Amino acid sequence: MVVALLKIKTIVSTEPYTYINQGIKRSVASTTDLFFLSKAMANSSQHDRYKHHIDTTVYINTLTYRASAIGPAALPKTFSAMNMRETLTKVIHHESLTREETKQILLGITQDAFPQEQITALLTALQMRGVTVDELLGFRDGILETGVQAILNCDKYIDVVGTGGDRKNTFNISTCACFVIAGAGYKVAKHGNYAATSTSGASNVIEAHGIQFSTDTDLLNRIINECGFVYLHAPLFAKAMKHVGPIRKALPFPTCFNLLGPLVNPSQPQCQLLGVATLDQMRLYRNVYQKIGIRYGILNSIDGYDEISLTGDFKISTNQYEKIFHPTDLGFELVHPTELVGGKNVEEVKKIFDSVLENRATPSQKNVVICNAAFGIQVIDPTKSIEEAIALARESIDSGRALQVLHKLIELSK
Repeated sequence: MVVALLKIKTIVSTEPYTYINQGIKRSVASTTDLFFLSKAMANSSQHDRYKHHIDTTVYINTLTYRASAIGPAALPKTFSAMNMRETLTKVIHHESLTREETKQILLGITQDAFPQEQITALLTALQMRGVTVDELLGFRDGILETGVQAILNCDKYIDVVGTGGDRKNTFNISTCACFVIAGAGYKVAKHGNYAATSTSGASNVIEAHGIQFSTDTDLLNRIINECGFVYLHAPLFAKAMKHVGPIRKALPFPTCFNLLGPLVNPSQPQCQLLGVATLDQMRLYRNVYQKIGIRYGILNSIDGYDEISLTGDFKISTNQYEKIFHPTDLGFELVHPTELVGGKNVEEVKKIFDSVLENRATPSQKNVVICNAAFGIQVIDPTKSIEEAIALARESIDSGRALQVLHKLIELSK
């Protein structure tokens, strides 16, 4: 049992958050109980806005735990439950952790070295304060170190991925764009998972085609070298994520682990096109990529899509430039949001996905895939202008080569 004294003070008086104006002392028996403030955050889809207006001070009076619950043998030499108490105090006082500290925390989590209440407290505090670049990279280092590697013996390749969480429920635009890029002659190592907030994630639509997920290095290399596209199903590689899965599900708000998906591709691609839902995320990932040292492109549609939606202006940040485009700047017409909706189930999403590659989709569906693929092509081949990249992406669909990549992948993956 963990006993905590939580003293919350706030400068906001608007409903429904005035009830947190008091100090509360309680026995904590669950992760939700430990940070009851998370319930308030869950009550608004705009918590990112109001959390910055809350002056929160959390005093953890006592943190006790049963020694038998974790056992001394489970504690890593470099980090312990006592260290975690010190870490929580630092984060609560808005101090930053080092890259090595968060790596060791992640390693400790995989060894069940900490009570769930402490992990929950850390993730909540980081979410309210905001994770730093080094903290995120430390968690990334730990996930890659404890995971399964996917060593690909081929020329440079790209991953195209979105952070997710934009709640727009579009069809699988970035995954579809991967096949278009591969059809244009470039190699793609796509890292993805099942849907969390939409109808169909990358793994859902790939699996719907009868494709088997694998960690077999020889098979993965054969696939990427013969068809130009290989799919890496995240749960098979990132073993550490299962240790925080139950806590993440219990918390009614996203945590820093939601930001890690795009950064832990087990093949560690030299190039990545990333779609983000906010400009704050764009700034964070730009700094992360600069430290990692890869070629990158980060996309954000100003109206909140974590990809190029062609529904309005969108911004891109790359190693070479940062610019805001309007669809008409690139020869595309504006798209209405309803034209990008994925459907009610995976089968409906699959039909749209296939129609794009078979060149029988609506102009809006086809154009949005072409545009995303084009910026991916420019990331992996910066010698191409965006106009040349758009032409290559369009030709990949029109010639049937993007569809051939899918057919070859199905053949090799069964």
